[in-house]
Amino acid sequence: MNHKVNWNRLAQVFVVLLAALGLKQYYSTASANQLRWILAPTTMLVSLVSGESFQFESYAGYITSDHTFVVAAACAGVNFLITAFLMVSLQKLWVDKSARMSWGVIPTAALVAYLATLVANAVRITIALQLQRTPPQITGLSRGELHRFEGIFVYFGFLLLLFLIGERGRTKNTSRPLSLSVFPLLIYYLTALGIPLANSAYRQRLVEGGFWEHFVFVLLTPLIFIVPVAAFRYCRSHYHLVTPVQNR
Repeated sequence: MNHKVNWNRLAQVFVVLLAALGLKQYYSTASANQLRWILAPTTMLVSLVSGESFQFESYAGYITSDHTFVVAAACAGVNFLITAFLMVSLQKLWVDKSARMSWGVIPTAALVAYLATLVANAVRITIALQLQRTPPQITGLSRGELHRFEGIFVYFGFLLLLFLIGERGRTKNTSRPLSLSVFPLLIYYLTALGIPLANSAYRQRLVEGGFWEHFVFVLLTPLIFIVPVAAFRYCRSHYHLVTPVQNR
């Protein structure tokens, strides 16, 4: 077995992580004006789907004509962009070790993540807009909790879809159904929970009380997707292993 270190692959992973951290740092201080490269196309998609008209107001964001809904900097979806970029890149560089990867995989992953973010965020905002117009009555969930659940549900659903699309065409390997199924979950936990906690520890500052409620939502909501997918992959793997024996 060849245990030679693939320095090219390690350098690519380092660049991916550095790019993700750089974008995270940029987003932490960016205004709506500086985020128009993602807010503008997202809002255009929302407008096409929902029929709502938006107008940009400097440093505020895109506001509906009745001034009841704002697509602000916090709605840009950059955190999802970072998560999608990490997952698509590392899916190629870290999970798929069967071939030498060119450096072109990184800008390609960035483009795929950007386009996926526009679609996912447009879906999330359109649903949020409809929930504001006609809020459903769900026992046990406040409007804020419902909004949080909807965002996590949509974002992780798209992240998992990206992962499954990326797996198509890959050499089939059913020996690791559970580990591969949780790969997007680990990436999501890293960006949604790990980075904020690490940042608080670095700044020696306690996280706000509302974060722990968010923590529970982020921890549990993705399992709605992961448990059925992991079970399906496990059953398929078990079927492939058992069937040849039965047919002898």
